[in-house]
Parts: sequence; structure tokens; C-alpha cells
Amino acid sequence: MSVRPEVRAARSYHFTPRPAPIKLDQNESPYDLPEALKARALARLAELPWNRYPELGAESLRAALAAYHGWDEAGVVVAGGSNVLIQAFVAACGLTQRVLSVAPTFSVYSDQARLLGAPLTEVPLAAGFALPVEALRRELQRGPGVLFLANPAAPTGNAFAEADVRALFEAAGTWTVVLDEAYHQFAERDLLPLVRAHPNAASLRTLSKAFGLGGVRLGYALTSPDLAREVQKLLLPFSVSALQLAVGLTVLEAPEYVAARAKEVRLERERLQRGLEALPGVEVFPSQTNFLLFRVGDAAAFFDHLLGAGVLVRRQDHLPGLAGCLRVSVGTPAENGAFLAAARAAAAALGHPAEAALEGTRG
Repeated sequence: MSVRPEVRAARSYHFTPRPAPIKLDQNESPYDLPEALKARALARLAELPWNRYPELGAESLRAALAAYHGWDEAGVVVAGGSNVLIQAFVAACGLTQRVLSVAPTFSVYSDQARLLGAPLTEVPLAAGFALPVEALRRELQRGPGVLFLANPAAPTGNAFAEADVRALFEAAGTWTVVLDEAYHQFAERDLLPLVRAHPNAASLRTLSKAFGLGGVRLGYALTSPDLAREVQKLLLPFSVSALQLAVGLTVLEAPEYVAARAKEVRLERERLQRGLEALPGVEVFPSQTNFLLFRVGDAAAFFDHLLGAGVLVRRQDHLPGLAGCLRVSVGTPAENGAFLAAARAAAAALGHPAEAALEGTRG
């Protein structure tokens, strides 16, 4: 087989599905699309001829998203998930140039850089998971390329200081800056004005989180017309299906359910944070997303204890700077109650202080 060395050397994206009554491991919405909207989307789909290709570049959804955000339609790019757009930005702006990000962060940035053979630099986050502004500025002087920043951040959950993000935008020069705002509804703010002011920047969005459409796979970018035109070239024609278009158009006609659900997630996130903070040996980190990162003494044992109680979370202790860490998605009130009960039992049974998880990282 004539397979490129970069592909052979890269790891496959790793995810192990585990059966559990309470699934809080993938940062999904705990709620399906409201039945009335689902029926409207299916009715819209039924009216379409299934033997015909869909729109070339999701033009109707691009127009709807432009109206929803007050954005120039020529600066909207739609794809089958924001991951596809990450790949497109790496191919458009990183190949033969550079891909720059922080660590830890959303793994698809580095995965796509390695698979496509783009030079990759990952700068460790500063104390408190803050942006390492000066280190990133130094790297930006070695351009050109594409800088990926998730804000609010994953997997840490924090929102970066706006002044720090702005400083990097100003230092970027000819670099493309992709601000991944997948979780912005849970922070009640975004940085679209900053993106609008920089033609070489893009805000990456998804309908998988607050919109609750993880199974539909829809993502989009808001950027300048010039950058949108170049990124669109990397997307295959007719690649957003009739089903995706029907669902996307339907939810944008009635987006009020999104605000209500995002508000509930924020309230439940605060409840989870208070509950975890009350546990001995558990350190919980502030979050502006639909998940919480927390540290325990023995992540593997704590994970197994939760799973034994029927609650599935995500281990993060393999990532740089996250020794002893687990991540829990915000679920329904009942699911969150079950998680807290299981976490209390795990903390009582294990009794390992979170401080112990850090011992191996200290010199």
C-alpha cells in the first residue's frame, strides 16, 4: 500500500464506547431535539426529491446562518461538523506552513496537522490554564500558518481572558486565527466583534452542543468573504446532505429552545460544581462550558467506581498537565443527581486527596 508515512505514524482517534445507564462522557446535550421541531424537519425533508443531489455548498443554510448572526453571507462556510472545517483550515493554511495551538486542547487540531503532514507546535498552557501569551507571540513571529484556540477551552472548560485573546489577534500578522467557539452559549458571550475586525480570523461554531444536534453533524465558520472563499475550496461538493440542511434550517427558524436549554445547563453546572467542591479530596476547576473538569487522587479508580454505579464520565489524566483529572458532562437534573451520589460514594470509598495526583508532576 502506498500510504503516506504521516498517516501510518498517526494514531487513530480513540474513543471506547461503554454501556452505562447515565452517559456523561461526550459533552453532548442531554436533551434530544423537541418533538415538534423534529416533526417539522422530517416534513421538510419529505418534500425534497431524494434522488437529486443537495445544494452545492449548503447555500440556503449559509443564508439562514448569516441572517441569524447578522453576518455577511459570503463569509459563512458550512460543513458536516466543525471537525471537517478544522481539517479544511489545516489544509488551506497549515500545509507547508505551520499549525500552532496550546496543550492540552481539543485533539482534532493536532490530529489533523499530523495526518496531513503540517508542521505542528503546541505550547503548554500557563498556570490556571491561562493562555501562554508571550510564548505564543514568539511562535507567531515564525509564521505563517494557522493558530487554533478553543474558547471556552476544551478539555479544561475555562474561558480565556479577552485581553489575552485580543493580544494574540493583534500579534498574528498574516497568520490565520481560528477561534473555536463551540461552547460559547454556555459562557453567555463570544468574541465575534474581534473576529469581524480581523479578516484573517474565523469563529468556528457547531450545532452539536447547545442546539443538541450531535447526531446530525453540522458545523460552520464565520469569517471574511476572502478567507471563506479559500476554505470552501477544500470542502467536497454537495457534502452537506438534504437531511442536514432540513434540520439546520428548521432549528434556525425556532432557536428559542437553545437559550432555555443553555440556561438550564448553566444552572446545573453550578449545582455540579458546588456538589464536587463539597467532596473531600476532589478539586474542581471553573467552567464556562457544558462540562466540568475535576481532579482526584486516583482517576482510574474513581472512574471505575462511577462506572460501577452506572455513571460514565471521561478520563483526562493522560493529557499534559491533567494528572488525576476526569471530565463530566452536564446532564439532566436526575442524571446530575445520580452522578453526585456516585461521586460522594467514590470519594468516601477511595479517600485519596487530589493533591496526590500532582506528586508525579513536581520536580
